[in-house]
Amino acid sequence: MIQACNVTYRVGKKALFEDVNIKFTEGNCYGLIGANGAGKSTFLKILSGALETTNGEIVITPGQRLSVLEQDHFKYDSYPVMDVVIMGNARLYEIMKEKEAIYAKEDFTDEDGIRASELEGEFAEMDGWDAETNAAMLLNGLGIESDLHYSMMSDLNGSQKVKVLLAKALFGNPDILLLDEPTNHLDLDAIAWLEEFLIDFENTVIVVSHDRYFLNKVCTHTADIDYGKIQLYAGNYDFWYESSQLLVKQMKEANKKKEEKIKELQEFISRFSANASKSKQATSRKRALEKIELDDIKPSSRKYPYIDFRPDREIGNEVLTVENLTKTINGEKVLDHISFILGHDDKVAFVGGNELAKTTLFKILMGELEPDEGSFKWGVTTSQAYFPKDSTDEFNNDLTIADWLMGYSPVDDITYVRGFLGRMLFAGEDGVKKVKVLSGGEKVRCLLSKMMISGANCLILDEPTNHLDMESITALNNGLIKFPGVELFACHDHQFVQTTANRIMEILPNGTLVDKITTYDEYLASDEMARKRTVYTANAEEDEA
Repeated sequence: MIQACNVTYRVGKKALFEDVNIKFTEGNCYGLIGANGAGKSTFLKILSGALETTNGEIVITPGQRLSVLEQDHFKYDSYPVMDVVIMGNARLYEIMKEKEAIYAKEDFTDEDGIRASELEGEFAEMDGWDAETNAAMLLNGLGIESDLHYSMMSDLNGSQKVKVLLAKALFGNPDILLLDEPTNHLDLDAIAWLEEFLIDFENTVIVVSHDRYFLNKVCTHTADIDYGKIQLYAGNYDFWYESSQLLVKQMKEANKKKEEKIKELQEFISRFSANASKSKQATSRKRALEKIELDDIKPSSRKYPYIDFRPDREIGNEVLTVENLTKTINGEKVLDHISFILGHDDKVAFVGGNELAKTTLFKILMGELEPDEGSFKWGVTTSQAYFPKDSTDEFNNDLTIADWLMGYSPVDDITYVRGFLGRMLFAGEDGVKKVKVLSGGEKVRCLLSKMMISGANCLILDEPTNHLDMESITALNNGLIKFPGVELFACHDHQFVQTTANRIMEILPNGTLVDKITTYDEYLASDEMARKRTVYTANAEEDEA
C-alpha cells in the first residue's frame, strides 16, 4: 500500500497539489490521468520520493519495495543489458556484485567464506539463481532478442533502451510499481505483452499513459487530476469518462431544479412580503431560499484542440503506386521489394516492430531518401503533407511560431495563420514564442497546424501521438476519422489504429510486406497473425531453454 496524506506541493507560490489524500492498495492498477501540466509525472515523482512535498507525507507499508520506470535512456550505457535489468532489485544486484568480488579474491580468508555463506543464503531467499532467467523472460517478452541480453547498453538503439528500462522496473516482482508513459516507443506487440503482464500482476501499479486502449485494458481504477485535486474512480478510463460526464450532467440538472425553485420562491416573496395575511409564509420562504445552495461546477482544466484536415482538391482514382522498393541501411535490408497500390479511400496503418522500416518507407515516399531498387509514383491529383518522427531540424531556428507557420501558408495573411494556431491552442502571446523553445507536445501541435494549412489530400504521419496529451490524441483521432483523403500512418495507440485504419500493412523483420484490407483488431485475430505469434513464442521458449 502507498498513500498520500494531506499532500501539498508548491512551485513558487502556485500550488500544483493541495491537501491531496489518496490510497493505492494491493491488487489494483490505477490509471493517473489529467491534462498536460496537471502534474501527473510530478505526482509520480512525489510518490517515489524523487520530490519532497511542501506539506503532508507519503506513507508506504513497511518492508515493501517500490520500483520506478526511469526516463534517462543513457544512464546505464556503461553496463551490460542483463545487469541493468537485475538492478531493478537493488539489493539482489548488490549481493551478486559482492559475491563476485569475494570469489575473485586470490587470498580468500575465513572471514570471506563466512560472508560468502551469508550472501549465498540471502541470494537463494531472493530467488537469485533464477534472476537471469527471469530477466531474460522480461526482455524476450518486450522484444529484446536473446543475442542482445549481454550486450552493452550503449550498443542498443533508443527503442531498445526504453524496453530494457521497462524490464528493469518490472524485474523482481516489486510491491509497488510506478510507470510513467510505459508504452512510449514500444511496438504494438510489446504493448500487448505489457498489457497481459500488468493484468496478471498481483501488487500495486500506478501508471500514467496517453494510450486509451492500454488504460482501458489494464486499469481497475482511475485517479483524475484536475485543479490540484485527485478524484478516485473505480473502473477504467472509459468508465471514468462516462462517470465524470454523468456527474456533471446530474449536477447541472440539480442546479436547474434549484434555480427553478429559487425563482418560484423569489416571485412569492416579491408578491406577498407586504401582504399581512401572507407575511408568515413569505418569511418562511425567505428562510427556505437562504438554505438553497447551487453546486459549484468547475469547468475541467482539459482543453481540446480543433483538428480538421480539409483538402483543397478532391483526390482522383490514381493515388500511389509502389513497385519493388528495396532499401538497405547500415547493412540491414529494412525494405525488401515492397509493392502496393493505394486507392482514394485507403487509410493505411503501418504496423510491426521494425520502426526503422516504416520511417524509411515514409521518407522515400516524401523524397527525402532514395531507394536502392524499385520505384513509386504519386497520382497527378495528389498533394502530400508529412509528419516526421524526428522534427529536430524543423524547429532549429529563431522564428516565432507565427512566422514559422507563415512560411508554409498559401495565404499571406497573419490573421489567417493565427486562426490555425488558435485551433491548436496557441492563443494570444503564444504566437510570439520561439519555436526552438517549445515543448514536445507544442512542436507536435505546430506540425499538425502545418499539415492543416497545407490543404493536402494525402497525409503521411510517423508516430504523431508521441508527446501529445489524451485530449490532443482524441482530437487528432477524430480529425483523421473524418478526413476525406488518403492516410498512411504509423502509431502505437491501439484505439487510434483500430478506429482510423481500414487497411493494415505490416513490414516484417525481413523487410517484406503483409497487406490486408481489414481493421486492426480483425488483423490481430487473423490466422496469419496467430501463426506468427506462435512462432515468436516458440522461439522465445527455445531461447529461454
